[in-house]
Amino acid sequence: MFVGIAQDTYTLSEDSKLTIDGTSTVHDWTVTANTLDGTVKAENNSPKEISFNVTVADIKSERGATMDKKMHAALAKDTSPKVLFNLKEIKSQSILVGTLTIAGNMQEVEIEGRLDSNGDRITIEGEYGIALNDFNIEPPTAMFGQVIVGDNVNVKFDLVFKK
Repeated sequence: MFVGIAQDTYTLSEDSKLTIDGTSTVHDWTVTANTLDGTVKAENNSPKEISFNVTVADIKSERGATMDKKMHAALAKDTSPKVLFNLKEIKSQSILVGTLTIAGNMQEVEIEGRLDSNGDRITIEGEYGIALNDFNIEPPTAMFGQVIVGDNVNVKFDLVFKK
């Protein structure tokens, strides 16, 4: 006798949002990830696999091209064009455990978020703090070192996956 478990695939929708907030010696800042891509494979509306990525070149600031260029360089856009997250497991229904790769440096992370599934869509939202040093990222500077970006950034995400 063979028992099959139905696995559904959900694709990241355009309703999804991801922003990164940070500080510097002069002002706080926010950048927006404009190109997001990902899939969720779920059994009985429960995610089993999550693959998610952000295109570094399309992370943009409100402060213009100079900041964008420095940020893209810090994130190693040319050698690591994507920031990647791959799920390993879900702990206690609200903690995603997986690998996060930024600027070519991979770390295992535990990201607290709110998961919600209702048949044809799965949403994952939350915030996650990242220390740039943990990913061997040198915080960008400007004005001959007078402006220095803080080591800690906060990623806010509201991801909507649809069947």
